[in-house]
Parts: sequence; C-alpha cells; structure tokens
Amino acid sequence: MPDYRRVFRPGGTFFFTLVMHDRRPLFADRSNVARFRLAVQNEREQLPFTIEAAVILPDHVHFVWTMPPDDSDYSSRIGRIKAAFTKSLGHHESIPTRAQRGYSGVWQPRFWEHLIRDRDDFNNHLDYIHYNPVKYGYAACPHQWAHSSFHKWVRGNGYERTWGCSCDGRVVRMPDFSEIAAQAGE
Repeated sequence: MPDYRRVFRPGGTFFFTLVMHDRRPLFADRSNVARFRLAVQNEREQLPFTIEAAVILPDHVHFVWTMPPDDSDYSSRIGRIKAAFTKSLGHHESIPTRAQRGYSGVWQPRFWEHLIRDRDDFNNHLDYIHYNPVKYGYAACPHQWAHSSFHKWVRGNGYERTWGCSCDGRVVRMPDFSEIAAQAGE
C-alpha cells in the first residue's frame, strides 16, 4: 500500500486538486457547481479558511487555501466538502447509481496538495489556476470562464482583464506550467 505523506503547516498556504471519479464532468451541470459551492461555504462556516483562488472545471477543481494560524487540518475539510457535495446530489440523474454512490462513485479517493513556498510559487499557482480553463479548451480567455476567482482578482487589481487573453488577435505567451500540471496529476 502506498505511503501518502502530506505536509501540514499551521497557517500555511496550499494548492489543491480534487478530481471526479473517472473524470466524470459533473460540474458541467451548473446546479452541481452551486451544490459544490454551498458545500465549501458550509465548511468554511464550521472551520474557517481563506480561499485565495479557485477554478471549477467540469471534472476537477483547483484551490489555493490559506489555513488559520493555529490550524493545518485541510484534509478533514476537504473530506467533509467531498462528502457534503456527494450527499447533496441525492437522487439527481447526473450522479452514479445507488450502488456506486460512495465517495469513490463521485470523487477520486485522494486529492493532491502542494505547500506554497513563497510569493513566486503563489503567483505561479494562481496563474495556473486562472489559465486552466483555457488550457483545457473550455474558454478562449480566462475572463470567459465563470467558475473562477479570476474575476475577483481582476476587481482587486491582481490581474488585468486581458491577462492570458487572445481576444482581438492578441498573442498569448503563457509560462510553462508543465511542472505544476505533472505534480497536480493532470
């Protein structure tokens, strides 16, 4: 059996990837996106953490979270979010049969995590998250993807609206994300 070792740092900032079982595109259904967001919101009310960035794609999710100064238990939070989302699906057509409905029927059993080391690492992961919908062909530009924190970062002056944008014939020269993608299980 593999030995999974996680890094726990109270107050740390982490990048996460959560993937649907068999890469099923459950988040292609907007009502499932709403269910997932509610599960995350409810968990944050129970055990706070800060969502620095996020993107919800049809078959996976990326986050950057900062944990409270005295807390490093992101694993339990992710487990409860996955469980709450799975439970919220109830008897909707877009979910596996009752026999498949366990964790493994909706989510891959594990998730990928990376401790953000410094400001450059943070910025690289932010860029990776916000460019992901373009990478997978779901949008031509980051601003075209609704289920992303990109819009919040633009409002907060963290990005120009045209960052990563090929609208109006712009040529986009994005950083090489291959190292992050390989580590994140993509």
